[in-house]
Order: sequence, then structure tokens, then C-alpha cells
Amino acid sequence: MPRRVHVQTTINGEEIDFLCEPRQSLLEVLRDVLGLTGTKEGCNDGNCGACTVIFDGRIVTACLVLAVEAEGKQITTVEGIAVGRELHPIQQCFLEGAALQCGVCTPGFIVAAKSLLDQDNNPSEDKIRLWLANNLCRCTGYDKIVRSVQAAAERMQEAR
Repeated sequence: MPRRVHVQTTINGEEIDFLCEPRQSLLEVLRDVLGLTGTKEGCNDGNCGACTVIFDGRIVTACLVLAVEAEGKQITTVEGIAVGRELHPIQQCFLEGAALQCGVCTPGFIVAAKSLLDQDNNPSEDKIRLWLANNLCRCTGYDKIVRSVQAAAERMQEAR
């Protein structure tokens, strides 16, 4: 039996302890060990962005991060974007703007967009497109996604 490593981390604001094999990806542990299935597996080689999470303030693809690297880190998954039962403006605008179809890419886009809006509350269309360039959508195209991020930025500015 492979050796397991004890990891202490914070996920979505909650302190979490888990055991994992040194070879396991953060994506595998999030989904299969911790039951946080909102983070999706698309390509499993870092090219599609479906598994994007916020890792100590940076967006990363969870399939390319070893779970042992989460030791002492702050991680936000799509499950941590909403506040209780209230959707975050980016989630609400994705719904209202029909910026999703099959849903595989949606969590990664939402997490990446939230990270962008946390850093820039009024990004240009070009900046949004550049920021989301590592996230691939095979269903909707990108215009609805970009418009949804713009709408969320406006909504968040109005709420301030």
C-alpha cells in the first residue's frame, strides 16, 4: 500500500485535514476524497481550465497541483464562491446571461472570473478575454461568458 501523507489546509474558509498519496493531484483529492465535485475534470493535463481553483490568491488548474502542495494553503473552489444560499454576482450573471450549456467548463470560468473581479472591479473586455484565455468552452462560445463577467462587474460596483 502506498504511503499516505497528512495534509492540513483551508478550503472554502474551512480548515480541512486529509490523507493522500504523494502522487495524487489536488483535483483528485477535491473530488474523490473530499467530495467537492463542483471542480470538474476536463482534460487532466492543464489545458482546459475546468478544474480552476484559487490557490493562495492565484488561479491554478487543480489537475497540475499535487495535493500535498496544499499544506497550509488557502484554497477556494466553486463551492466557496456563493455565500450560503446566495449566489455570487458572477454566478447569477452566468445564469441570467445563459453563459453555460453542458456545465463542464462553468466552474472553472466562474472561479477564474471571480479572481479577476477581486483584483480589478472594472476590467476591459480585452482584459477579461485575456484572463479567461486558459479556460476552454466547447459549447457556448465566449461572448456570453464575457458579457456575464462584465454584468457581474457592473452589479458588484453598484453594490458598493
